[in-house]
Amino acid sequence: MLNSSAQPTTAPRTVLVVEDEPTLATAIAQRITAEGWTARVASDGASAVQAATTLRPDLVIMDIMLPVMDGLEATKRIVAERPVPVLILTARDDEADKVIGLGAGADDYMTKPFSMRELIARCKALLRRVDRAKVIAKNSENEKLLDFGSLVIDPAQRIVTVNGKQVHLTPTEFDLLATLARKPKSVLTREKLLEEVWDWVDASGTRTVDSHVKALRHKLGSKTIRTVHGVGYAFEPPEVQD
Repeated sequence: MLNSSAQPTTAPRTVLVVEDEPTLATAIAQRITAEGWTARVASDGASAVQAATTLRPDLVIMDIMLPVMDGLEATKRIVAERPVPVLILTARDDEADKVIGLGAGADDYMTKPFSMRELIARCKALLRRVDRAKVIAKNSENEKLLDFGSLVIDPAQRIVTVNGKQVHLTPTEFDLLATLARKPKSVLTREKLLEEVWDWVDASGTRTVDSHVKALRHKLGSKTIRTVHGVGYAFEPPEVQD
């Protein structure tokens, strides 16, 4: 369940729906339109990349299994050109597939079949997080670097470097890492991370947290984030790693 106390998204939004199954694509587009947003549909990955360049959407809903170019490659190309939140749709409830999708640049995922109500709730949460990230970035202009030797996090520019080389993180990955790194070695529960990073207020999305942690470990090293079984996660500064 999403945080009902958060401010609703009221600005006009454009959502690019990338789905090759016509019935589902139409249903999603109609539900988006009912929210007062503008929906555009692409039926393959290559068309999605072109549409994202032209439309500059506020959000992309991306199916993984697509003709011409799969959804993972399309996601990589879209976010490389311009930061935009991407919600991927996958037909398989496989953790590895989800981590790969997040690694490609997606911010969240849903497994088919899904309810339209939940889809819209996820979309609203992603859009709220984009709005909130802009405010946080402005408020972080004077925040000092989180310098852990080989790993440096710049909250103002939202840049992460490892051994002097920039590592590309999605907006969600950055927010998750920064939230943990601001309290190094302190354990934050999955529920607390859901509340602070995802704007969720219950435990229904704990697997989303786990998947994002796995994606971060893949990019930054397996020891960067420590699992506290049954509780949550803690950031381990590089200089104190074994």
